[in-house]
Amino acid sequence: MSSAHVRLTITDGVAVVVFDNPPLHVWNAAMTRGLTEALDTVEDDVSVGVVILTGAGDRAFCAGSDIAEFAPMRAPGEAVARKLRPQHELFARLAAFPRPVIAALNGHTLGGGLEIAVCCDLIVAEEQISIGSPEIRLGVFPSSGGTFRVARRIGAGRAKEMQLLGEPVDAATALAWGLVNRVAPRGGAVAVARELADVLLRRPPRSLALCKSVIDAAHDLTEEELIERSLAASDEAFTSAESAEGVRAFLAKRAPDFRPAPVRSVEKETHV
Repeated sequence: MSSAHVRLTITDGVAVVVFDNPPLHVWNAAMTRGLTEALDTVEDDVSVGVVILTGAGDRAFCAGSDIAEFAPMRAPGEAVARKLRPQHELFARLAAFPRPVIAALNGHTLGGGLEIAVCCDLIVAEEQISIGSPEIRLGVFPSSGGTFRVARRIGAGRAKEMQLLGEPVDAATALAWGLVNRVAPRGGAVAVARELADVLLRRPPRSLALCKSVIDAAHDLTEEELIERSLAASDEAFTSAESAEGVRAFLAKRAPDFRPAPVRSVEKETHV
């Protein structure tokens, strides 16, 4: 198994996770462990308000799975036990992470890279990149949530176009389809992601988490269940210290201060 690095830096309330498995940051079991460790660190750090994921360099965010891992997993159940189930658990955790997560796609985003990106709340793509699900060309398909998470973002028809044909789309098409939220100039994905993070840091963190939880349940619950989920979340929001501060600030015609706790700076590199 090839080694891989996941680097984590926390500065001024923003955690930046960098995939660093050159040249294309292909995903393997070591990367799964590295991202798990990074999320453990971030989740325990109350100073972090936003997480940004990106790739080192300018060639790729993540160009998919490490195909070299496939050969020892030919027996029935092996791929599920050794690769897919751990990835599903990690990606589901990322999708449900209680703080906003932004994917800054600074290079090609293919296969597992797209599956990671669609776990994030917001996606910024640089104008020159390709985004796609080429797994079908290997006789497999997106098996770590990419099928349903891409379909939830862009609809079943376009998800099938991407995944049955296995052909990538450019950033402009991804934006038009709603697969990404912003298109940045070459080299600008992280900067745009940081601009979005700065806005999110000025928002109330618990209310962000509550809002996110209701949106994320939209495809899983009935309308009646969603109403009850929304009412319960709204009751918590309306009775919170955040709401009290927001109302005070509005009446005083000042900016609300939702993050009184001091932030700290951390640099951590996981070698796994």
